[in-house]
Amino acid sequence: MPINPSGALGHVPVAVYVCALTSTAVREGEERGRYYADARHWHVAGAWSDSDPGLPLAERPGWQAVTAALSTGMIRGIVVGALTHVASDAAQFASLGVLIRERGGFLTDVAGALPTRYTPGQRERRRDIADAASGWAPQSQAAEEGAS
Repeated sequence: MPINPSGALGHVPVAVYVCALTSTAVREGEERGRYYADARHWHVAGAWSDSDPGLPLAERPGWQAVTAALSTGMIRGIVVGALTHVASDAAQFASLGVLIRERGGFLTDVAGALPTRYTPGQRERRRDIADAASGWAPQSQAAEEGAS
């Protein structure tokens, strides 16, 4: 078992793994994985990637390097940019997680852990709705209503 499970904080060496067709997607996946690990104070011991998602997981050179690092104790966990980088669905991802736990590690994906991205103007609309609900009106609107 890992010293700190996947939701815990602490100095835990992890690997970031990404499998995507384009170098841009690989960079973005690695960035998300590093961000996730940094937020938990995990040490990123290395980042590996593969560029052929169609290749079976066991045949990917990057994945083989990650599992070798896990077997030697270099890492305690594997952070993937999205579960689709290592599995076709959530059930397969969970099964892979069980196999990795049996080896003394953990597997986590960062898909749901990133901050919510807002659309343009969404923050202002939310602020306006909250202001309206509280009965507060902006200064210019209050002046216009008083002049009527």
